[in-house]
Amino acid sequence: MNNNIQKLHQITNKSERIILGLMSGTSLDGLDLALCKIAESGINTKVELINFETIAFDDDFKKDIQSIFCKEEISLEKLCLMNAHIGLVHSQIINETLAKWNIKNGDVDLIASHGQTIYHSPKSKHQQQKFGNATLQIGDADHIAFNTNIITINDFRQKHIAAGGDGAPLAIYGDYFLLSNKEENRILLNIGGIANFTFLPSSLNIDEVICTDVGAGNTLMDIYIQSHFSRKFYDKNAAIALQGNVNDDLLKALSNHEFFKQPFPKTTGQEIFNLQFIEKALEASNTIDISVYDLMATLNYFTAFIITDSIRKNVQEKECSIYVSGGGVNNPLLMQNIQQLLPNYKTESTNVLGINPDAKEAILFVVLANECICGNDDFYTQSNKNFPPITMGKISLPR
Repeated sequence: MNNNIQKLHQITNKSERIILGLMSGTSLDGLDLALCKIAESGINTKVELINFETIAFDDDFKKDIQSIFCKEEISLEKLCLMNAHIGLVHSQIINETLAKWNIKNGDVDLIASHGQTIYHSPKSKHQQQKFGNATLQIGDADHIAFNTNIITINDFRQKHIAAGGDGAPLAIYGDYFLLSNKEENRILLNIGGIANFTFLPSSLNIDEVICTDVGAGNTLMDIYIQSHFSRKFYDKNAAIALQGNVNDDLLKALSNHEFFKQPFPKTTGQEIFNLQFIEKALEASNTIDISVYDLMATLNYFTAFIITDSIRKNVQEKECSIYVSGGGVNNPLLMQNIQQLLPNYKTESTNVLGINPDAKEAILFVVLANECICGNDDFYTQSNKNFPPITMGKISLPR
């Protein structure tokens, strides 16, 4: 037997595993590293976050990713080069961060690498009859496994698509396993570049679970700030948006997109919600001369509106609590707008559930990696489109 296969078998049989989750989202701000202790699997999964840190990408690396990110036409050579380069950069970050934490690489059982999304194209976007849903994440896992000497599980989204899903969001698995509670109906709302939520009924009935993207999270606010302010990457503490007023004409134009008319569950990305999306709405509403402050206030309210409108359309429970993760939880105006638009729902950070809101996505991929080697499908059903009974992730061995 191959030594690495034997090692993987031993890891599978351990009562607890140490898994390092990696997440780099559409915001391109850095690599999230969540070192977790995880036990059991499925609905019995127990996770403890040992260490967490976000390592910012330097400007050159970010520009290299942006040169091939969410563009229909790119250099194929650059894509090829970046697949390996991202894997190498992530490897270096892993090795340096583990050393800083005084953790030996040999003490880490697995790496769960989401990779870097380059393009996300569900059928609802590309509208080409002969093609199905598609998504592409790069950052070669063989480079990570070889350079860290840690077995790496990666490329989770392809199996979801192969099984009839959209490839995103995948939060439904980790949310259901870790955070379902028979005492209350819960909404796990993640506001990253794109916003998504998982509804977890207190009945614990899988067929009643809903998981869907809703549209732009932070991405529209972030890209507008980056295009108008040198060295600013986001509207820290909503300082700019708080100085403006919502423009109703622009809000209406932003909301008048085909994506919002599509049935749930659905998925999307910056391929739709980008600077051109804002520019088209400005032209359609004849608000091209709007101030930066009013535009940011409107984008902030628009984000809250599409989130809460999606929740209202999917969740009818009178008593329900919302737990928020992702960068949006740190935007006070966005959180205020969400609470005002859903006044009957308690809205809090996932911190109150013992889940670091910044680490949550990386933790969810730790759960998926654990399921890859330890899970089974005993409790799944076939009726939930976004919850197929599948093993996600491809295994890369160090040698």
